[in-house]
Amino acid sequence: MENEFMPQILAQFNLVAINKVLECNKFSSGFGLSLTEDEVKALAEHRLETLKATGRIELSGWIMPKLIFAFCDSPFIYQDNYEEMLFGLQEVFYYFKGEMLEEISDDELIAIMKEKFDTECQGSLEYLQETVLEEIARSVREGQNE
Repeated sequence: MENEFMPQILAQFNLVAINKVLECNKFSSGFGLSLTEDEVKALAEHRLETLKATGRIELSGWIMPKLIFAFCDSPFIYQDNYEEMLFGLQEVFYYFKGEMLEEISDDELIAIMKEKFDTECQGSLEYLQETVLEEIARSVREGQNE
């Protein structure tokens, strides 16, 4: 009996999450950035794939609104690359949340990502993931919390 309601519950949760992200347009539009409903749905689908690939579950709600609020003022993100950057930032976030053994809160990880993305990475997701955050994750795992 429980299982027949699960898809409905998940669909409702997904709809609420999508609407929360669409509401972020009110803020991000001040920086010239906005997402269409189709783009948000694609991000939501990608979220599920990323969570599955990283073996994670998300109990506190979708991280995307926090990523949007943190990164929408980046000089390296503009309307033409906005959706692509959010896809990448979401992947990087979930991957490193696990790599840092849950030792760093969501907000701390996002703050580190944003600071490094805008400074030494100069907007490069590849450099952020493969070099900068990898070094930080190694330090965290070794107990040298940065």
